[in-house]
Amino acid sequence: MKGPFEAPITPPGSVEAALAGQGRAVLDPPGFARWAGAPLTGFESLRPSWERLAPDNYLRDGGRYRRRRHSCFVVRGDAVEQVPHRAHWQPVEYNALHGGIERWFEPVEPEVVASPAWQRLLVAMGRLASALRGRQDWYIEAHPFRIDTTDGIGRPTPEGAHRDGVDLVAVILVSREGIKGGETRVFDADGPTGLRFTMHEPWTCLLLDDARVIHESTPIQPLESYGHRDTLVLTARAVGFQGAS
Repeated sequence: MKGPFEAPITPPGSVEAALAGQGRAVLDPPGFARWAGAPLTGFESLRPSWERLAPDNYLRDGGRYRRRRHSCFVVRGDAVEQVPHRAHWQPVEYNALHGGIERWFEPVEPEVVASPAWQRLLVAMGRLASALRGRQDWYIEAHPFRIDTTDGIGRPTPEGAHRDGVDLVAVILVSREGIKGGETRVFDADGPTGLRFTMHEPWTCLLLDDARVIHESTPIQPLESYGHRDTLVLTARAVGFQGAS
């Protein structure tokens, strides 16, 4: 593996080529804003909502370190439609720890969904997914996360290195306060090549072709008494949402 400290930044105009060539792309904050089509100030206005995330009561490792919300959308070109609230579900093939069960989380707050920055971000996800897989409707799940050090250690990916069973994944750093760790790791799904780096700047964005790579983030620990790491994870899938039936 290479690059343990610095991510290789992808220019916004080269995202499609990077995903086609390597299955991954990393945008710095200005590049993320350009790709998403919204100013960073628009995304900063969403940051307070992470203070109101609800506890994740489904952690099978007994932890109390994760808070989150979850909502689902269909993106048709430039149109974004929020669908009726539904459970998050993954097969055990993609999530051995939490797969196979319906997990009901509080929805993303309405004022966040109504934000122009949020709407443009989802449209950008759909546009990029269509560039990779062909123009079609995209079923997008949004997961705002807070991983904290309530238990002394917080695990961003307790299921370990994984794929999500979708077409496109975005992992966006929102905040990182008072912690060490939280290294991002991306591996080719069918080979030894990998990349590791730590996202430090808010609104750094990792984009992944989920069919080609697996990913994880290492645990976090507090620098002093308490710390947290906030992210927004978006997944885009063709043909529908994953579900138990």
